Amino acid sequence: MLLLAAAFLVAFVLLLYMVSPLISPKPLALPGAHVVVTGGSSGIGKCIAIECYKQGAFITLVARNEDKLLQAKKEIEKHSINDKQVVLCISVDVSQDYNQVENVIKQAQEKLGPVDMLVNCAGMSVAGKFEDLEVSTFERLMNLNYLGSVYPSRAVITTMKERRVGRIVFVSSQAGQLGLFGFTAYSSSKFALRGLAEALQMEVKPYNVYVTVAYPPDTDTPGFAEENKTKPLETRLISETTSICKPEQVAKQIVKDAIVVTMGLFRTIALFYLGSFDSIIRRCMMQKARSETADKTA
Repeated sequence: MLLLAAAFLVAFVLLLYMVSPLISPKPLALPGAHVVVTGGSSGIGKCIAIECYKQGAFITLVARNEDKLLQAKKEIEKHSINDKQVVLCISVDVSQDYNQVENVIKQAQEKLGPVDMLVNCAGMSVAGKFEDLEVSTFERLMNLNYLGSVYPSRAVITTMKERRVGRIVFVSSQAGQLGLFGFTAYSSSKFALRGLAEALQMEVKPYNVYVTVAYPPDTDTPGFAEENKTKPLETRLISETTSICKPEQVAKQIVKDAIVVTMGLFRTIALFYLGSFDSIIRRCMMQKARSETADKTA
C-alpha cells in the first residue's frame, strides 16, 4: 500500500512537470532585465544576484549594511557579460517604513528602468522553544520576514501590472511549509509568505505578472551559521538528518523557477522530510524523559 502511494505521488509530480510548459507563461528573458534583490548583500540573495548578472541582467541590491553591499557589488561585477551592465546598491531596512521602501524603488527604476523581477530574500531566523523566546522576537521576525517582503512587492506591483510583465519571488524556507521544532517564530513568519504569494498570484495573473515561492532547505550561509547558535538540541538533531546545500545551487534553482514559473523543486522535496522529523522529536523526548527519571532515582 505504501509503495502504491509513493508511486502515485511520483507519477503525479511527473505529470505536473509535463503539463507545466503547456500552461506556464513565456519565460522571462534576463538579458537587459532589471532585477531587484532584497537581502542581496550576502548568502542566497547575493548568489541570486550573481546568477542573474551572469545572464545579462541589471541588478539593484537592497540591504541594510552599506559596507556589505559594496563588497557584494564588487563580487557580482566580476561576472558581467557585457560592459553595459550595472549593479546599483541601496542601503535601507525593508521592514520598517513602506514610504521609504517605495522611494528607493522609485530611485532604482529611474536609474535602471522598470523592475522586471523582484526577489524578496531579506530575512533572518532565530531558533528556540516557544516559551523561551521573547515576544519581541516574534514581532521582529514577522516584520522582517513578512512585511519586509510585502513592502518591496507593493512598491513594484503597480508598474508591473501596467506593463503587463513581471516576476515576484518570495524566498521562504522548508520551515515555511513544515512547522518544525524550535521554529515557532520563524516558521510562522515564513508560512505567512505562502498565503501572501498564493492570494497575490490570483490578483496579478491576468496582468501577466507571476509569483513564485522558493522553499530552500538548510543552506550554508552566514544567516544559517547565526541560527545554529540558538538551536535547541532537538532542532540540531533534525538538521543532522538533512544535507546542507550550497547557496549557489539554491540560487540557480530559484532563478530557474522564477523565470519559467514552475512549482519549485524544493517545495516537492520538503514534504518527504516531515515524517522523519516527527520521529526524531519523539525519540529525543523519550531519551530526555528516561534521563530525568534516572536522575531522580539516583
